[in-house]
Amino acid sequence: MMAASLLRRDKKATAAHLKADLNRTDNSSGLRQLQELLDAVLNPEKPAADTEALDWCKCLIAGGEGFEEFCKTVRSYDNATLCGLVWTANFVAYRCRTCGISPCMSLCAECFNNGDHTGHDFNMFRSQAGGACDCGDSNVMRESGFCRRHRLRTGENVPSIPRDLLLMSEMVLPRFILCIIQYLRDGYIEPDTSTERDLQKVLQQLEPQISFLEELTKMGGAMRTVLTKILTNQQTFKELSMGQEENLYAKKNYDKYLSALKNSGLVSVEEKAQGATADVTVGAEGGAGALVLLGSTAPASPDESNKEEDQDAGQSVGQRKRVKLSSSTKDPCIIESLKHKCFLEELLFWTIKYEFPQKMVTFLLNMLPDQDYKITFTKTFVQHYAFIMKTLMKSHESDTMSNRIVHISVQLFSNEELARHVTEECQLLDIMVTVLLYMMESCLIKSELQDEENSRHVVVNCSEALLKNNTYWPLVSDFINILSHQSVAKKFLEDHSLLMLWMSFVSFFQGMNLNKRELNEHVEFESQTYYAAFAAELEACAQPMWGLLTHCKVKETQEYTKTVVRYCLETLQIWFDAIGFIDEPAPNQVTFHLPLHRYYAMFLSKAVKCQGLDLDSLLPDQEMLMKIMVHPLQIQACLSEIHSNMWVRNGLQIKGQAMTYVQSHFCNSMIDPDIYLLQVCASRLDPDYFISSVFERFKVVDLLTMASQHQNAVLDSEQERPMLEGALTFLVILTSLRIHLGMTDDEILRSEMVSQLCMNDRTHSALLDLIPENPNPKSGIVPGSCSFEEMLSAVADFKAPVFEPGGSMQQGMYTPKAEVWEKEFDPIMVVLRTVYRRDVQSAMDRYSAFLKQCGIHTGNPWPPYKERTPLHPCYKGLIKLLHCKTLHIVIFTLLYKIWMDHQNMSEHVLCMVLYLIELGLDNQVQDNTVDEEPCIEEHCHDSWFPGTNLLSNLHHIINFVRVRVPETAPEVKREAPPSTSTEASSYGQNSRRLTGNWRENLREAQVFSLVAERRRKFQEIINRSNTEATQVVRPKSSSTRWVPPGTPPQLVTEILEIRESMLSLLIKLHQKLSSKQNSLSASWLEDMDTSRHAHGDGITAIERILTKAATRSCQIKRSIQDICGKVCPPVPPKKNSPTDKKTMDKEERRQRARERQQKLLAEFASRQKSFMETAMDVESPETEAAMDLGASEVMESEVLYDCVICGQSGPSTEDRPTGLVVLLQASSVLGHRCKSKEAKNLPTSDEEHIYAADTCGVAHDVRLTLMQRFFKDSSCLQSVSIGWDGGVYVQTCGHTLHIDCHKSYMESLRNDQVLQGFSVDKGEFTCPLCRQFANSVLPCRPGRGTEAGTWHTPTNKKMCVLVKEVEDLQEKIGLFPTESNLSKEMEFVIKDIKNTTQKKYMDYGKNPGSPDNDFLFMYSVARTNLELELVHRGGNLCSGGASAAAKRSCLNQLFHVLAMHMRLYSIDSAYNPWTKLTQIVQSREADDFDEERPEVPMLFRDVPSLLIIFVLTMPQPLRKEHFTCVVKMLYNLQFTQALAALSSKFSPEERHAWSTAGALKKNTANAEKSFEALLSHVISDLSTDKSVYKVNAEETSMLISSVWSPQSIEFSLQQFCLPFLRLSCLLQHHLYGDNLTGCLEEEEFSSLAVCLGLLPSAPQPSNVVHSASCLQWPVGAFDLVTQWCVEVTGLSQMQAEQSLTLLVQDPLWAAPRLLQLPDNYNIIFQYYHRKACTACKKVPKDPALCLVCGAFVCLKGVCCKQQGTCECVLHSQHCGAATGIFLLINASVIIIIRGHRFCLWGSVYLDAHGEEDRDLRRGKPLFLCEERYRVLEQQWVSHTFDHINKRWGPHYNGL
Repeated sequence: MMAASLLRRDKKATAAHLKADLNRTDNSSGLRQLQELLDAVLNPEKPAADTEALDWCKCLIAGGEGFEEFCKTVRSYDNATLCGLVWTANFVAYRCRTCGISPCMSLCAECFNNGDHTGHDFNMFRSQAGGACDCGDSNVMRESGFCRRHRLRTGENVPSIPRDLLLMSEMVLPRFILCIIQYLRDGYIEPDTSTERDLQKVLQQLEPQISFLEELTKMGGAMRTVLTKILTNQQTFKELSMGQEENLYAKKNYDKYLSALKNSGLVSVEEKAQGATADVTVGAEGGAGALVLLGSTAPASPDESNKEEDQDAGQSVGQRKRVKLSSSTKDPCIIESLKHKCFLEELLFWTIKYEFPQKMVTFLLNMLPDQDYKITFTKTFVQHYAFIMKTLMKSHESDTMSNRIVHISVQLFSNEELARHVTEECQLLDIMVTVLLYMMESCLIKSELQDEENSRHVVVNCSEALLKNNTYWPLVSDFINILSHQSVAKKFLEDHSLLMLWMSFVSFFQGMNLNKRELNEHVEFESQTYYAAFAAELEACAQPMWGLLTHCKVKETQEYTKTVVRYCLETLQIWFDAIGFIDEPAPNQVTFHLPLHRYYAMFLSKAVKCQGLDLDSLLPDQEMLMKIMVHPLQIQACLSEIHSNMWVRNGLQIKGQAMTYVQSHFCNSMIDPDIYLLQVCASRLDPDYFISSVFERFKVVDLLTMASQHQNAVLDSEQERPMLEGALTFLVILTSLRIHLGMTDDEILRSEMVSQLCMNDRTHSALLDLIPENPNPKSGIVPGSCSFEEMLSAVADFKAPVFEPGGSMQQGMYTPKAEVWEKEFDPIMVVLRTVYRRDVQSAMDRYSAFLKQCGIHTGNPWPPYKERTPLHPCYKGLIKLLHCKTLHIVIFTLLYKIWMDHQNMSEHVLCMVLYLIELGLDNQVQDNTVDEEPCIEEHCHDSWFPGTNLLSNLHHIINFVRVRVPETAPEVKREAPPSTSTEASSYGQNSRRLTGNWRENLREAQVFSLVAERRRKFQEIINRSNTEATQVVRPKSSSTRWVPPGTPPQLVTEILEIRESMLSLLIKLHQKLSSKQNSLSASWLEDMDTSRHAHGDGITAIERILTKAATRSCQIKRSIQDICGKVCPPVPPKKNSPTDKKTMDKEERRQRARERQQKLLAEFASRQKSFMETAMDVESPETEAAMDLGASEVMESEVLYDCVICGQSGPSTEDRPTGLVVLLQASSVLGHRCKSKEAKNLPTSDEEHIYAADTCGVAHDVRLTLMQRFFKDSSCLQSVSIGWDGGVYVQTCGHTLHIDCHKSYMESLRNDQVLQGFSVDKGEFTCPLCRQFANSVLPCRPGRGTEAGTWHTPTNKKMCVLVKEVEDLQEKIGLFPTESNLSKEMEFVIKDIKNTTQKKYMDYGKNPGSPDNDFLFMYSVARTNLELELVHRGGNLCSGGASAAAKRSCLNQLFHVLAMHMRLYSIDSAYNPWTKLTQIVQSREADDFDEERPEVPMLFRDVPSLLIIFVLTMPQPLRKEHFTCVVKMLYNLQFTQALAALSSKFSPEERHAWSTAGALKKNTANAEKSFEALLSHVISDLSTDKSVYKVNAEETSMLISSVWSPQSIEFSLQQFCLPFLRLSCLLQHHLYGDNLTGCLEEEEFSSLAVCLGLLPSAPQPSNVVHSASCLQWPVGAFDLVTQWCVEVTGLSQMQAEQSLTLLVQDPLWAAPRLLQLPDNYNIIFQYYHRKACTACKKVPKDPALCLVCGAFVCLKGVCCKQQGTCECVLHSQHCGAATGIFLLINASVIIIIRGHRFCLWGSVYLDAHGEEDRDLRRGKPLFLCEERYRVLEQQWVSHTFDHINKRWGPHYNGL
């Protein structure tokens, strides 16, 4: 009842009244009132969208005052010392590695900019999942990095808050939070019945309420404390959660909540019931037999529920039950359903149920700065961890959800204190491991590795969504995060049951994604599951492993390592048993995933390297080692098979796997541990066994025979060579790689860096990415004492970014120093690290280029041999590989085969063989004792060599070898005499059928069978380890599987006579390679210069080996001298002459082929040269060449043009016109010019602005508009030029073509289906010769190139005669041209020109489309092109000659086309400006009244425009004398305008002084050519009745303090007239081919005046040129000037200041410039990336800046679209007439829009290493690169974007 009355009252008053009541000592009535009011207001049955409740809460909390004021007051008591600002995805934050303790540390921009991070390693990044600012939290970052506010801890000295301020909050908020929870309970429907949308709807309605909570958290520490109390108070939760008894709604609501809780544990409720009765029978199928391992710790007590299968997890594993979780999981809450004790827990529960809505997440995170809250919340989060995993697995939006989970967890677990606390109190580690295990169990399948039928091993199924979509990453990333804390990792390593569980988790990945080689058909469907597999191994297995390894660095942690190693071995043993592995891998299958092997390897390596443990104490018995080596070796062999194209039928993805396996992000977690493990096995197993295993795995056993022919049962012949190369390369890598065998971290970093730089020059960021980071993946810190930068500067030189002439931009690159190439280039490391085989070639090419350049070696060098760092004593056993008979037999055999030119041998094989010999010589076995064990039986390879030492075996001579060969082989004896047995020297390894029957042990012949040898060794080792009788029974099948299909030819045994040793073969190969008979003289060893041995080809390598061997043993030295001494060349027996001849022919043929090729190349080069000379002769298109001939030579012949399509040469005729290939484009470059030479600055704060009012385009617009207000329209349109904005610029590449050829060319382009970068329908094409972009053809005028001499001859006619002639010429009516192809084409071009620009840039007249308008547009096109050429020449004509721009100019042809068009408009003689220019006209007062408006006075007219109008409207061709006459007359007008403009700048006193001084000169003889007299005349004329000077009398006197001297006046007049002279001169140059002479800037005026004939001839340097001396008046000067002045003063309607504006036109403009950008990109980024768009007031997703005018626009923004066109395109049309240059703020790159196309131009901001950072991915500080910006500006001014940038695409108005 009471509530109802309260509800009706004013909210504020009620609140104040209640607050007063509650403050009394007896506040029970107040409490009761408040509760009733809240019951009424916060009624969850009302719809949530009703905001009334929210308003009430705000008022009540504020206790009567305004909510805003209340917030302010509370904020003033904020005692927080942390920033804690929370952000969501896409927010820009900073990370400083120098200041961070945790790798996840991040700062908001404000804290970052207010802290001092100069010189730190920081970067800016776009948050992926959201985050929070860590400033002020010393657990996560060093205090030195705090910002000013948080360093001073201002929060600590805030006064404590008065109790009554937050009293109402404490009362109202619990009810408010309960109300939100009730809404959430009510709205929740299980996802299987609802759609996503329903949940979204509930959340949308709650938006205001949750936002209100968020607002409260932002009020600071005081309010957060209140909220924490409410959220964590268990009592409040008990009282409120269930609702009152009588309230039915609340009860129903609570039941909903309970049913939602039901399935929140790992075990659902139904399973529990069954669990009590279920029999615990989990067989060994349970994930990798986890249960068997846990047998001891898992009693089958009924209260421990056994988990049944989820319905969906049953596929393909039969009736497998779930793994029973270890009872060491101390906390039943993982398994049981959740129970909640406070609001916070239930809020988090609903947050999870609703899949982490952003607002809720932000609210929960905003509370974190409160320490009590942080601890409670973290515990709650951990308690809900299993439930989070279940929800995540069911979610459809797992990506979004993952991001939100990590957003929370990274804030909680990055803090070591907190993580340790939760680990101890809440069993965090148990929960995480259990949850991960449980998650992976949902997608297990039976492993098919090895024994398909009986395998008991299960692996994850990589095609499941869980793995494919990386759904597991939030959990794994949390796990990695907590393992980075030492205290937590130690707990993990000490807990054996946990380690065991973890190993069973890892074994789920052991052998996943198995590949089976397709032998028949190509696989139908290429699965891409390998991405998922590699990602899973890296993230779920390798990264936790690296995390653990970081804590096993010192002796004290030995125990941990031992434990891990023990469990690895146990789990491996279980795995071998489960897959039924005995000793041979199943053929044709490979898995790249062996995480158990890799864990074992990495912990072994760490133990030896850092903890000083003895290797042998950690190794298993020999039999286990033999098993362990099998699978990693299988991977190495398969890599070779894949590269030999044996797996092609498995599709591209298998190549992808081979590449990923060695790729920089994976290699140190995959191939490196694998090779290390093989090195460990090799160092401990019998070397003969190991070597033979390698050759057998690589399937090249059959090839190792001395016979010239053999059969290989398993390889095609084209695969033999690559496989043999692969096997040898692998052995070289195995014996020479030292990454885990004794290199220090610095040495590793150095060798990684060198190998990457040798492959290619690299940018800094690419190099950082390519060096395998020693992963703790997130730290980004490279281990070792030496920093990345120091190491980089030690091995590489920086090449600054340069420009190539084509305009393509380079990045800053690092390139290896010379001494690195000389001493450190290591081809073995390069082979190990290359993803693409071509990179090895690239490294070798660069190496040979270096050797050539230094003159060390000019030929084709072999990979250099590099000395290795010494082995760690533990691994000395590895050297035994190089000193074992099996390897020596293989080496001998291969040397022999190469010498005998057997098939499938290659230079690479020899190179690797020599490498192995050299490694053997460099690594001698220390103890030279004979084999410890006595030989039980004669081994078949003992008969080859006496001992195992390579040195002694080198010179051991082998006489006879017995081989098995096919009957067809040349070795088989045809004749009887045994003497011929030496017929073919060939070599052998007995094929595997000969094991026992040949033991007659003939003294002379040796036999050798690798396979038999290996099998016997294996048997021996097994027997030694199991002395009991349990012999391993080998499956019978394996020995037969080598038999090839079909019946091969019979094998016959032959005995070959060899009589060679390895030494003699080496010397013979030396002779063979140097193709000299006795290449080594007997005494060569003495005079050997060993220094040049480091680099060279095979000859050098053999010499190096022989020298090394000789220095190590005198016996060898003697042998070498003996062999070399036998002068008689060792020619193979005569019978073999055919092959001899063959080799000869071969050489000769090669030589001839080479010569032919050289000849062809030379011919081609000369052709190309001549083509380039003709094609690139753009300097002077033929027309100009002709024009340059000047007056002296009379050109009678017509100009001939070459058509680049049909190749014919001929004149351009009326019916078959030729045209120039041109590009027409609209341009506003001229319009953007300003008066000042300095570029405008880009605004980077709200105070700065750019105003366009001072630009050329605006000035001309204003002028025209002003004229049109007062003067006749037709006259206005002839008094100015347009085309400053949107003018049409015409440029050509200089090539010509027949217009009909061009039409058919366009037709063919139209039918061409290939996607072009241009639009044929718009007339675009590329020049058929030089491929330059073009869009029209400009017809060339038939006739002679330049008019015959008569047109040039200097004239003696009087001035008045010429003036009259010009007048008559103008009177001539323009004849309509006869209808011809030429005239048609000319009309088409005019149409093209009009279509190039937009309508608004053509219609300036009152009536659009009128002839006047057309006329104005036409002559303005000419003006635009002249002005632009001037700009391109640098704004003046001082440089003379043809400029770069001139070669693109086609003004001559353009003028003819325009002239022909403009002759159609005749000017009414009454209004012809020529008359006013040259005669005194009788005033026509009579008809003044009937004319509506006067004409534009001559002094207001634009003189260059008049010049162009006269030239274009007079009949063509125009004689030069007439042209000069026109220029002279116009100069008079220009000079008078200059005087008038100048006089207006004087102060009244000066004006008076000059007026009187000049008046005195009027009567002197030369008055008409003295500026003083004329100036005074102008002043007096303009001062009459309506003086234009009235206006500025006051202002000017203030402004001008300088006094005008005659010199300064003269200078001003020249400057005023210069633009006119420049244009006239250029025009004359194009029309008459006159040369432009270069001159100094000071002399430009006089030089141009002479050139135009205004001055008689070059003046002497002594006498200064006066501008007035160029005047030539046709009638009395003073009368003419008066006539012009009266026109101005006689204007009745105009105000004086308006006349003045039109009078003072300043024709000088500075060169066009782009905006000046700040040096540091961050200044732009910080201001613009959060700036709201002016049009739609939102912050754009992709903001962009126009670099021409500084406009801020939305790229692709839908908000600012108009008629389907996005803002950037609109702006480019408006600002640049369809050319736009935009800087994309979020990407730092520049895009160019040109018409309907766009391209990415690149970036003008580079980092400290000269690199672009597109999309700001790296976030390093960027600085302006002035050169690049100049290039951009230059391309804009010269209109060459289309030619220089190649990658254009259509933008469809979408930018």
